[in-house]
Amino acid sequence: MDFFISNAYAQAAGGAGGSIMGILPLLLMLPIFYFLMIRPQQKRMKEHKAMVEALKKGDEVVSNGGLGGTVTKVGDAFITMRVAEGMEVNVQKQAIAALLPNGTLKSV
Repeated sequence: MDFFISNAYAQAAGGAGGSIMGILPLLLMLPIFYFLMIRPQQKRMKEHKAMVEALKKGDEVVSNGGLGGTVTKVGDAFITMRVAEGMEVNVQKQAIAALLPNGTLKSV
């Protein structure tokens, strides 16, 4: 009856090359993540910071909430933005999403 059941043998132990080949894909993924995800995000953050620091009176901006207006006063952390005749709102500087070309908001 021994010919129906085969013997089970332990697998031979792998050498040091097996563990390096297991780590190699992870090591190759680190530079890919850096160049495709981390570096572009840092670049966008640097550009946004420069744009926020360069805000001045008379600039036309859009906030993250979609509110557009003309900058009337620039403070340390907040700007005052005119959204309509006689209506001004205070907005955090970091909440400014984009700087528009002058003349974009004609009704303000």
